[in-house]
Amino acid sequence: MKGVVISMLVVLAMVQFMAKPGEAITCGEVNSYLFSCLPYLSGQVTTPPGSCCAGVSKLKDSAATTADRQAACNCVKAAAAALPNIKDDAASSLPAKCNVQIGIPISRNVNCNNIN
Repeated sequence: MKGVVISMLVVLAMVQFMAKPGEAITCGEVNSYLFSCLPYLSGQVTTPPGSCCAGVSKLKDSAATTADRQAACNCVKAAAAALPNIKDDAASSLPAKCNVQIGIPISRNVNCNNIN
C-alpha cells in the first residue's frame, strides 16, 4: 500500500509539468484538486470522500474556458494512464458521485480536443 501511494505521488509530480505554456490551469493544480480522490479511484473506498468532491468542485471552478477544460482533461488523462490501479468505472462516475458537472471526462481514453 505504501509503495502504491509513493508511486502515485511520483507520477502526479511528473504529470504536473505536462500543461501547455500559456494555459491558465496546470497539471499541478488539477492533481492537487483530485489527489484526495485516489482512494476512491483505486477502489480502496466505495464513496468519494468529501475532500475529493470539494476538489472536483474546485476543478470545475478553475476550468472556466475551453482551453482550461482541454488542459485539465489532458492532465487527468495522463495521470489516469500512468496509474494502472485507477478503476475506469470509478473515474467516469466521479463527477456524478460528487454531484458536480465538470464538463471534463475523467478517463484515460478520451479525446480532449473534442471538449468545449
